[in-house]
Amino acid sequence: MSNAPLVSLPVFRSPVGPAHAVTILLGAVAATDLLIIGAAFNVRGLMREVGSGGGTYTQDELDLADIFMGGGSLLYGVLLIATASVYIVWFHRARCNAEVFAPDLQRRGAGWAIGAWFIPIVNLFMPRGIAGDVWRASSPDPYGRPVSTALLNFWWGAWIVSLFYDRYATKTYDKAETPGEIADAATLVMTGAAFDIGAAVLAILVVRKVTAMQHAKATGGVVPATL
Repeated sequence: MSNAPLVSLPVFRSPVGPAHAVTILLGAVAATDLLIIGAAFNVRGLMREVGSGGGTYTQDELDLADIFMGGGSLLYGVLLIATASVYIVWFHRARCNAEVFAPDLQRRGAGWAIGAWFIPIVNLFMPRGIAGDVWRASSPDPYGRPVSTALLNFWWGAWIVSLFYDRYATKTYDKAETPGEIADAATLVMTGAAFDIGAAVLAILVVRKVTAMQHAKATGGVVPATL
């Protein structure tokens, strides 16, 4: 009997289920962004009326506008946490599957597919590198002509822009005091939400593309009908 140590080989696990969940949650985030845009638009209009000293606004309208802004932000925060959690589950599974297809092309261990997101500064570039390795391994011919990574680059760029712009817009809105400042900050909030929608749509496309490529490789070219 051989005394050679047993080697645990990587096993493919379908990313379709997590991909569906991520897609739904990202869609919910985008829908919430639309609500925030509507609420911010309403706030901007009211603040301009207040600043001009005219208009027919009431205190109830001002209070309601504030409630909608706060409620939209709260809902967005809850959905963002849920989406990030499920997205990392999908991302880690996709990375583990890449180990099945082309292990020698993976420059980071599978654990980094989780940990990289939680390290400041590192989370601005390492997840993109891991995603690139997964993308290449998941392509039909990892060692041949690579599949264009344009979608991957657009997604990552949009996410970075959305991340920083949203923080800037939120801080500006929280610090605004005068009607004019609040109106201007509301415009920033609307723009930030629009950027976020774009990033969410691109994230959905990336998830669908990687999932479809991995599923096709694992099933001999059959792409799941729901992707």
